[in-house]
Order: sequence, then structure tokens, then C-alpha cells
Amino acid sequence: MLRRISTKLVLAVLLAVVLPFVAFAFYMNEQMEGRLTRHVVQQALLSLVKDLAGQIDYFLDERRSDLEQWANAPWTRAALDNYRQERATRERVRSGELAAERAPRVWDARTLARVAESPRGTVSTEVYSPVDHGRRRELTGEFDRYLDIKRVYDLVLLVAADGNLVTCSSRLPGGGPNHSPALLEYLFAYDYTRTAWFQRARAGQYALVDHHLSPFHVTLPGGAGYDAAEDYQLGFAAPVFDPENPAQVVGVLYGLVNWWHVQELVSSQVIPNAFRGYFSEDTPPSPYGWLWADDANTILAHKDRGLYYRRVQEDLGLGALVEAVRADPGGWGLYPEYVFQGEAKNAAYRRCKGVAEGGFGWVLGVGINNDDIYATASELRRLLLGGTLCVLVFSVCLTLFIARRTTGPIRELQQRVRRAAEGDLDARVEIRSRDELGALAEDFNRMTGELKEQRARIVKAEKDAAWREMARQIAHDIKNPLTPITLSLDLLERARREKASGSEEILERTMALMRRQVEHLRQIANDFYEFTGGRRALPTRVALGALLEEVLHLHDAWAVERGVAMHRDGPEANVWADVGKLRRVLVNLVSNALQAMPEGGELFVATRVEDGRARVTIRDTGVGLAPEARAHLFEPYFTTKSEGTGLGLAIAKRALEEMGGEIELVPATEGRGTEARVSLPLAPAEVT
Repeated sequence: MLRRISTKLVLAVLLAVVLPFVAFAFYMNEQMEGRLTRHVVQQALLSLVKDLAGQIDYFLDERRSDLEQWANAPWTRAALDNYRQERATRERVRSGELAAERAPRVWDARTLARVAESPRGTVSTEVYSPVDHGRRRELTGEFDRYLDIKRVYDLVLLVAADGNLVTCSSRLPGGGPNHSPALLEYLFAYDYTRTAWFQRARAGQYALVDHHLSPFHVTLPGGAGYDAAEDYQLGFAAPVFDPENPAQVVGVLYGLVNWWHVQELVSSQVIPNAFRGYFSEDTPPSPYGWLWADDANTILAHKDRGLYYRRVQEDLGLGALVEAVRADPGGWGLYPEYVFQGEAKNAAYRRCKGVAEGGFGWVLGVGINNDDIYATASELRRLLLGGTLCVLVFSVCLTLFIARRTTGPIRELQQRVRRAAEGDLDARVEIRSRDELGALAEDFNRMTGELKEQRARIVKAEKDAAWREMARQIAHDIKNPLTPITLSLDLLERARREKASGSEEILERTMALMRRQVEHLRQIANDFYEFTGGRRALPTRVALGALLEEVLHLHDAWAVERGVAMHRDGPEANVWADVGKLRRVLVNLVSNALQAMPEGGELFVATRVEDGRARVTIRDTGVGLAPEARAHLFEPYFTTKSEGTGLGLAIAKRALEEMGGEIELVPATEGRGTEARVSLPLAPAEVT
């Protein structure tokens, strides 16, 4: 019994680890775990809400900085000057001071929409007059560029001091679609003078609009990761002062920021990561954040979007939390323990900057389930065991002593197993004991001996089968061209014997047929030669683009005959390959693609360079690949055509592998057809 390894290990662990661990961990868990863990979590909550509130304040400060920067930009003031000049000119036309034909074109929703639809820099004077609208077109372009860079604004407006819209951004951020004509018409017709933010900015003050459903709401593009939060927005308004009279406001800049960005800050992955280790990786993390309005009673951001604008005290029955925030002049602390949706929780809160400081006075909260707080019992026990140094030293010494006696034969057996796995079936293990290890060594020796005998038999059987299959295939492929040769010779001989008319014509046809069949025999021989190894690849620097052009040129006549349009694009690249073998591979792939389009179509050949390799894609619009054929494409003698040896793709795969390349055939990613993908290493001088 004692000679068994399992018995030895159980005794060692029981004496050195288990008994001291159980006694010590039980005592420490009862005395310290609850208080220590809860204190650490509460401190983490306080630190986390402080950092997150700082991020939100920084986000709002950035928006104010953006608007102030745009308000002082020369193109903003130039656009306002342009607007005032247009208004003055139109007034002169209306009063008869100027002729009607001198009236400038109006910069309105239609003009802005037409400018947005035209590529930048290519808009004709029929769309706008450079003299009249160049500044506003330039400002619209700057708005769009800033929206693409910042990716937080949905819309930016420049409103003149008289309440009329000067211009605005023309499309959604990130290269999104242009704003609809209906929205642009609405923006140009809107009466901004009745809005509170315009009135405050017109008075020279920076204005904010809290979480709201904007009348200028734009729909964000689907699939961008947005959710129900994007229905809400924040507004930021900044006055534009006259540079010659700094006390005079000549316009107002107004930016709309999608609420989704604030919700993302509140839902940051930083929150669960800060408590990594307090809960199992297999269970969803319970920590999450939320945001209340400055009244500390209205929910503005939450992982459950259905709670937006719910009242914390009246609707959720958590009045103690509301009172805790309102009673704290510092705006930073711990909520009293509470129960929400059946879970007991601990949470902390932090007030963001108030309105006077450029913020909204929001209350940020972060909470965690109490079950997660105390889920670290096993981790805490392992940490506390560091104090039991004497027990650990004794355990290590005893374990090392037993391990030396028991793992020596295991390591030796492991080495022999690795040798056997690498193909050395002569490996044997010396048997030194009669326990489980001795029996295992004996079984291993017997197994390797039997495997060696079986491998020899399998190799011989596979060689015999391969030679038989190759002989059968060669005989079959040679017989096919010999049959028409024999029949033609018989016909020629009978014509000569009977001295039939047209003997010369029969002779010419027979000789032409024989030449074709002999060329077919030569091709069969070449295919088998290449498949069995052929000549060794001699890689050199090959200009891939030039080689592709050469191969496509070889097939020009065939492509024209079949009505196939060939397209070639992509950068030039030098690859490290055997030019002859690579040419044969490309010719085979292009020929296959053309054969797949008997009724015409398109052939796309593209190259690209990535990860130190050149990649060639050859895509046709032919009949495509049958699912049952894909599994056998690179097998020798497999073909879906009525002629050929079925070795073309097998030869191509072998040739590419010799050159360090790869090949795969898949259904076309666009439309019908087949796509061949070839990957080759770049020439050494091009690898970076």
C-alpha cells in the first residue's frame, strides 16, 4: 500500500498542507475576513467614483474648450462677416440701390445640401458662388472635419446674433451620411431666439443644456455600437465676439453631443476591472455605475436604459440614498447599505462640477453586490497563509523530499515518451521498481515495440498502394490519347490500301491528330514529373505584378473568345519564388477561372502586401464550387472537368509550399464564383 505514489502524495499533502491550512484559515476567516474585505472594497469604491467623476468633468471641459476654440477661429468670424455682407447686399437690392441681378445667391438648406453632396473641392459655381459662399462652405468643411476627429458631436450650428442660422455641419461624424434635406430645412427655419441657450450665449455667457431630447436630434448610423442612450443629447453654446469690439456678440456656436458618450463613461469597463478578483470569471460582474441629475433624485444614466428619468426616492423607494447625497456638503462619500432588485449592495457617490464651474452638478454612483465583496474567501485565505512561514517551510521540505523520490522515474518516462512521439520507436525505459511506475514502464516498452512493427507494415502497404494507384492512373491517362491515334492510323492505312480519293487530306488530319495526342502525352508526363517532385525550386527575386501581367496577357485571346473581362489592380511587390513554378501556378489558376465562365463574366486579379507577405486574389464570376468538391480540391487525380490528369491544383499546392507559400480556394466573398488566394513571402530586401 505504501509503495503507491498516490498514497505517498496524499500523506505528504495531508501532513504538510491540509491540516495547518484548515485550522489557520478557519481562525483568520472568522476574525478578520469580513471587516478587512469590506473596508478595502469601500475604499476602492470611493477612489473609483472620484476618478470617474474627474473623467466626466474633463469630458465636459473639453467640449467647452472646443467651442471656445471654434468661436475664436478666423473661419468662424469670416463666415459671420460673409453672412452680414450677404444680408447688407440683399437689403441694398431690396431698396433699389443695387440691380436685382447683383443679388448674391442665398446660403440656405438647399445650397448646403448640394455642397455636401459634391466631393470636396469639386463643387461648380452652379452650386455656390465662391465670392458669396466660400467662407461658409469652408466653415462647414471645418465643422465636418472636427466632427470626424472628435467623434462626439452629432451636430454643430453657427447662429448669427439676429437668430438666423449661418451654417452647420453637413453630415454625421466618422464619414457618416449627409443630413437629410428635411433636417437642414428645419434648422434654417428654426427660431433660435426663443431658446434659453441662445439668449444666454447672446448675452455673452457660456450656456449648457442638460440631458434632453433635442429638437435637432439626428439618427446615428446603425451598427456603430449605439443603443437607446443615443436618443438623448447634451447642448453646449458659446458666444462669438466681434474681434474689433470684444463686448459685442456677433454669433453663437452650438454643439450637440450624443448622450451615448456620457453613458459609455459611466458604463466604463474600468468599473468591473477595479474589482477583478472579487467575483468569479464565470459570472457577470456586479459592479456598475449610474448618473443622477443635480437634484440627486433623477436617473440620467444607468445600465438599464428603462430607468432613465425614473425618480430614485418616489419610484425606486431609495430615499435614504437621496438624503445621504443632499446632506453631504462635500459631495463625496458612501451610501448607506441598501437593497436594490433583491441584492444587498454597497456603493459610493461623487458630485461632478456644478453649473458655476462649467458642469451640470451630476451625481455619479458606483455600487457592488455584497455577495461579490465576500466572494474572495479562498483568495484571502491563501494570502493570510503567508504568516504561517514555519508551516510552509516544513511543507516545502517534506514535499521536495518525497518529490525527488517519486518524480525521477516519471521524468525519465516523460523523456522516452517524447522520443517516441518524435518517431524514435527504439526508445525503452529501464524498469527499476514493481509499483505503478514499473508497470507503466513495462507497458510503454511493449507498446513501442508493437508500434514499430505496425509502422513498418503500414509503410510497406502504403507504398504498394501508392505505386499501384500511380500505375493505374498512368495507364488510364496514356490509353486515352492512344485510342484516337490507333483509329486514325487504321483509317489512313485503309485509305492508302483502297487508294481512296482525299488520301492527302486524311493524312494531314491524321498527322495533326497524332501531334495533338503526343502533346497531350507530353503534358501527362510533365504533370506526373512535377507531382512526384520535379526539379527543386530555385527561388529568386520575382516581380509579382509583371508576372501577373504576363500570365493575363497569355490568356487575352481566350478571354476575348469567352467574353470575359479581366481586371488587375494592387501594388507591385517583389516575392521570393521560383519564377517557372510560380508562372505554372498562376497559369493554372487563371485557366481554371476562365474554364469556369463558359458564358462570359469577369476575372478580378488583385495584389496586396501585409505582414511581410504578398497576397494574390484571383476571383471569377463563374459557376462556383460545389460544397462536396471543396474538401477534395488539392487531392491528386481529383477533377471536376471532363479532361486532364486532376493534378493541376495538387502540383500548385506542392510548388507553393516548396517556396514558403500557401493557397486556398473558397467561394467568392462578393456575388457568385470562386476566389483563389495565394500567399508568398516577400523578397528579403523588402521585408521590414
